[in-house]
Amino acid sequence: MDSYVTAVQLTLNLPDEPAAHRWSEDDLRLELACAMHARGRLSKAAGAEMAGVDFFSFQQALVERGIAVESVADLHQDVAALRAGFPTVTTLQLDQ
Repeated sequence: MDSYVTAVQLTLNLPDEPAAHRWSEDDLRLELACAMHARGRLSKAAGAEMAGVDFFSFQQALVERGIAVESVADLHQDVAALRAGFPTVTTLQLDQ
């Protein structure tokens, strides 16, 4: 199966008021990508691509907006991967 990328063009009509004119196209793309990621509609990689920024800049934008960078499912996957990689470690002992 061939994979392909489709681009979608969106025209957004903003109200004619000063607040609407403060937003650049880049700002709007970033805000939309962050909102869609927060709702679980975009991965971080897809959000970064939509916003036109690198992955780490997108993560920073999420943090600045109070949007969780990792989901509970992501954390469970991380724990499972760590357990698989370190099967002899049963507990984490700090400050000993």
